[in-house]
Amino acid sequence: MPRSPHFAPETNAMQSAVFSPTAKRVGDIPEDVCPLHVGDTWMEPFEGGRMEDLREVDYPGLHRYCEARGVPALVDAIVEKVRARNGLPCERASVLVTAGATGALGAAVGAIASPGDEVLILAPYWPLIPGVVAALRATPVEIPFYDRVASADDALAAVREALGPRSVALYVSSPSNPTGRVLPEAWLAALADWAARENLWLISDEVYEDYVYRGAHVSLARFAPERTVTVFSFSKSFGMAGNRTGYLVAPPDVTAQALKISTHTAYSAPTAGQIAARRALRDGRGWIARARQSYQQVGDATAELLGLPPPEGSMFHFIDVREKLDARGIWGFLEDCVTDGVALAPGPSCGAAYEGWVRLCYTSVPPERALEAVRRVARRLA
Repeated sequence: MPRSPHFAPETNAMQSAVFSPTAKRVGDIPEDVCPLHVGDTWMEPFEGGRMEDLREVDYPGLHRYCEARGVPALVDAIVEKVRARNGLPCERASVLVTAGATGALGAAVGAIASPGDEVLILAPYWPLIPGVVAALRATPVEIPFYDRVASADDALAAVREALGPRSVALYVSSPSNPTGRVLPEAWLAALADWAARENLWLISDEVYEDYVYRGAHVSLARFAPERTVTVFSFSKSFGMAGNRTGYLVAPPDVTAQALKISTHTAYSAPTAGQIAARRALRDGRGWIARARQSYQQVGDATAELLGLPPPEGSMFHFIDVREKLDARGIWGFLEDCVTDGVALAPGPSCGAAYEGWVRLCYTSVPPERALEAVRRVARRLA
């Protein structure tokens, strides 16, 4: 008898949404609940970089396909930015503009990993990355890291323990979503040296590069440009998440392979989003400076309310609430927070080792509203 149609087991095992376990238990979040579970900004893009500012008469082809690699003027601007700001070797063939940083990460994994290969992921991690790896039929391997590594030697010990015969790449995020940590230069150099010895690729997620409040952002590819795929985003840097425009920078032979994946999935990033991104690289640095000041102020203030160290970077606090859990576990705690008028993200979405943690984004609503919501969380934790 012919086989009945079925779903791919790998896809069937994936969650339908990042926070689907929360949705099942909490239900639809009411409009009056403060949405601190969403990793986004309340700020609109700078004037001149919004969709309403773009006209077809000024940009012929605004609503048409563009080159699969990206709008040429944007690619050229990215080359200049990456050379000047990140200190990386870069040419046009190194750049691929993608449908958000998510598209860049998917293209990177598709270029370097075969089915069953393992991608090592430093945890807690951005909630989508294991699914990105699994969707490309590779295997994500979680490495508890940011909350328990205190030195370069600790960092190397953690990754060595996870290394296996099918390991092909290491995913690193700095500044970190969700912990807010910025990895020191010495740690990055040590990880790059280890990856070279073990013949691994490096995937460096640097979408929060513009939001460092303590320390300094250093691009991982400075230490191993020949084996590093670096991913950036206009979503986070310029408040343009809805435009779905990101990009990757890698050795040209890697970018050529990633282009195949990107072309056969999204074809290209939205043309209008790329035009707005070109404007952002030209005119948007003042907006970033204002956003960074606002984010740091509210990040520091909310950290003090919660009894946490001030964030080093990104837009998040990652909070250990294990002592406050009852028999209902983390899901009961999240339900109680919704009752308090605050939605938080579940720690397990950032790693299986973080069942008793929650993630809080302090930039998703205006500062005064964020502070009031965090006061409610602090009262529940007190």
